[in-house]
Amino acid sequence: MINLASFTPDKIRNFSVIAHIDHGKSTLSDRLLERTGTISTRNKNEQFLDKLQVERERGITVKAQSASMVHTYQGNEYLLNLIDTPGHVDFSYEVSRSLYACQAALLLVDAVQGVQAQTIANFYLAFEQGLTIIPVINKIDLPNADPKRIGEEITKLFGFEFSECILASAKQGIGIDDILNAIVTRTPPPIGNREKPLRALLFDSWYDIYKGVISLIAVKDGELRKGDQITLAQVNNTYEVLEVGLMYPHQTPTDVLYAGQVGYVVAGMKLLNEARVGETIHHYRKPVELFPGFKPAKPMVFAGIFPTDNDEFELLQDAIAKLMLTDASVKIEKKSSPALGLGFLCGFLGLLHMDVFKQRLEQEYNLNVIITAPSVVYKVLLTSGDTIDVETPSDLPDVQRIEKILEPIITATIITPQKHLGAIMQLCHERRGEQKNMTYLSEERVILTYELPLNEVATDFYDRLKSLTAGYASMDYEVSTHKEADLVKLDILLNSKSVDAFSTIVHREKSFYVGRELTARLRSAIPRQLFEVVIQAAIGAKIIARETISAMRKNVIAKCYGGDISRKRKLIDKQKEGKKRMKQIGTVEVPQEAFLAVLQKEQ
Repeated sequence: MINLASFTPDKIRNFSVIAHIDHGKSTLSDRLLERTGTISTRNKNEQFLDKLQVERERGITVKAQSASMVHTYQGNEYLLNLIDTPGHVDFSYEVSRSLYACQAALLLVDAVQGVQAQTIANFYLAFEQGLTIIPVINKIDLPNADPKRIGEEITKLFGFEFSECILASAKQGIGIDDILNAIVTRTPPPIGNREKPLRALLFDSWYDIYKGVISLIAVKDGELRKGDQITLAQVNNTYEVLEVGLMYPHQTPTDVLYAGQVGYVVAGMKLLNEARVGETIHHYRKPVELFPGFKPAKPMVFAGIFPTDNDEFELLQDAIAKLMLTDASVKIEKKSSPALGLGFLCGFLGLLHMDVFKQRLEQEYNLNVIITAPSVVYKVLLTSGDTIDVETPSDLPDVQRIEKILEPIITATIITPQKHLGAIMQLCHERRGEQKNMTYLSEERVILTYELPLNEVATDFYDRLKSLTAGYASMDYEVSTHKEADLVKLDILLNSKSVDAFSTIVHREKSFYVGRELTARLRSAIPRQLFEVVIQAAIGAKIIARETISAMRKNVIAKCYGGDISRKRKLIDKQKEGKKRMKQIGTVEVPQEAFLAVLQKEQ
């Protein structure tokens, strides 16, 4: 068991690793754990902190992970608490929560790709919280790496001197000792007092089938021991502490957690609303000043999730409740669809977030689910003067009651190589974008700032951006405002009956093309029936596109000569026989009397 009493706050360092996606955060975290002897080097390059199956398959981090290690510097031992964070824009909420428990952040930049959009966004997340930022230029071992050029970008954007940047290669283990020493020397120790009453921040949680809810906490003041009675201030519930410990690197039980340390606590919590992220934990009947908590995540994309088998609704409900313990940014509410049955309307931070959530349901809980087309939240000003939020097309009021519709607008920051500038500007123009700024980061790279409607970005914009630039462009965005737009509800009718699951809200100028595309896709997806299926796209009472699936023909089988021959086949054979006989008659000279006799006989 670790002797935590030897690590006073001045011997503790809490830090995070932040970067753009695929810049080597998880690999660097593994090398730090290996160099300090926390994990074995036997399983090198297996991404130890990427524990979810979806993370290993996609090669990205979607869930922040914590691990503690002990590093010796100038004869003194230091307890380093590391939090590895995601890099994709859809998981920025994970990053912001993790930074609350840290005093410093390693800002990782790829020595080839350079500063990317999410690098800038994560830098400002850490900067606004007053964290010490340590710049690291990673992947210097690659043949086309250019650390000097990347250092100039870091200097221009963030104001660091090149001498402050640590050159490293997480894959090859270059510069790892320099990073560990910099964490000790540059990171300020946590401010905490063991003599004060317990005051701890709950910043993450997950579900364990044997222990229930496990909460990750940062102890700001006091100490927390096994057997203590604790109170969660917001829900005002009291629990007995069953286990405390460090992630070293797995759950390692200890007797106590002291001020300044980051660890986990098991207190027998089993319900979703018991372990709220941002909670203040204190000893029973010893209230303390509450933490301000975290700014709630605002869902950007909404989609319905339904089980393929209605009998699995309760299993889906239970699975979503457990997943929400590890992903507090998802918002859900029950929903019923005439076509798909009972399900949930879920709010996500983006399309990748939605896709990962669906994949985790299928992989971790063995569920087969259907997910509807994503939509965004609109503000609708009614003729009565009231304003309502509309999350799904079915919630849109009648046209007669609508004064105007406001759509969410995002401010997108796109970093791209200069040679792809024209293609990206054309893409943004097609998506009704408005350019706000353009800055040259270097001779070869440009930073574009655009205002774009969120519903134009929430479908395939990111995929198109990567495709047009061969994967070299990056994007970050934030919702800035709402603007009035000429939007209409596009209904899909099957045999004159509207199907809510297929309805969508689109701009009037694009409604015809979207309607044609949806009806064509449905025509190829819906199998033929014994009756005709008419697929229509409509705006109100006006039909703007139509496709028809013809009915299957009857195939009456008759037994003939020991084999099954259809009525149509028999008719064709009879016609062939007649044509053959007429040809014989036409080619042979037959007296008129004999020809008439043959005709009379045929009749």
